[in-house]
Amino acid sequence: MTRGSQRERDRERAAARAGGKGKNADDGLTPEQRRERDGKALQEKAAKKAAQAAAASSGGGAGGKGAAKK
Repeated sequence: MTRGSQRERDRERAAARAGGKGKNADDGLTPEQRRERDGKALQEKAAKKAAQAAAASSGGGAGGKGAAKK
């Protein structure tokens, strides 16, 4: 396969990906609603991570990201 052919295929694939969905897709929310939704998701994520950290520290067992490797 020649380089020109590969470039053309890559362009076609990129165009197909861009045509479908985008990160900034219109979800029908106002910026205020989007901020509330995202803030709630971040709070839930932080709470879940804190719960996992608490469970790992009270469990005392080896494992998880904090375990030392040697």
